[in-house]
Amino acid sequence: MNIELHIERLILDGLAIEPRQHAHVQAAVEAELTRLLAVDGLSSRLLSGGTMPHLPATSIQLSGQANPIDLGQQIAGAVHGRIGNPE
Repeated sequence: MNIELHIERLILDGLAIEPRQHAHVQAAVEAELTRLLAVDGLSSRLLSGGTMPHLPATSIQLSGQANPIDLGQQIAGAVHGRIGNPE
């Protein structure tokens, strides 16, 4: 199965990320979301395709020293919580 996912914009309210960290966070989100979808698949309601113009993700908990990779993995987990297979 091929899954094509396009995230046009990721809004992180209340989270200051230094510009030099943007690419690291993005790469971590992509890698972790790819892994999660490969392991758990996609929600059955999305298997037939379609678009979701807005997707509020679940909350994440950050420690005081969250690095870009940890942050990206948590973001991916929050997104996957809304689009992934819950079983």
